[in-house]
Amino acid sequence: MRRTNRQAGFTIIEVMLVTMIIGVLAALVLPSIRVETARVKMSEALLAFGTCRNMVTELYNSGGDSPGAGSWGCESPAGVPVSVYVDSVRTEENGTIKVQLRGFNDLRIDVHDLTLAPLDNTGNLAVDGSIVRRWRCGSIIDGTDVPAKYLPGSCRG
Repeated sequence: MRRTNRQAGFTIIEVMLVTMIIGVLAALVLPSIRVETARVKMSEALLAFGTCRNMVTELYNSGGDSPGAGSWGCESPAGVPVSVYVDSVRTEENGTIKVQLRGFNDLRIDVHDLTLAPLDNTGNLAVDGSIVRRWRCGSIIDGTDVPAKYLPGSCRG
């Protein structure tokens, strides 16, 4: 009978090679996972626009005049967070809605504003007596200061 002294297993070089490959893949994938996580959280923040968006649209489409900044009836009370990711909801005189963000644990997003502006059929900001045809979300023109890569696809503009 022959006895052989064979050892089974991996060499240290093989283990190091696999570890290096996993490390490189993790370094490439983790930043994109963080961006996608921020976009998912931002989608929840977009829900805070719903009430104000309906009120502004209804008022303009019924031929009403702007009640003035902070007087649309959908703003959040001072010091009362709206949700996990929304600190406050404010409105401007023309109906532009501003949401201040919080809870992202990322200073590129926290305490920054996300905006939603009503537009008429010409693509300009809606004014008294005009009809709201669409909304512009996440535009620097309206005061959004969140980097565009963190905005969901429905809000890049």
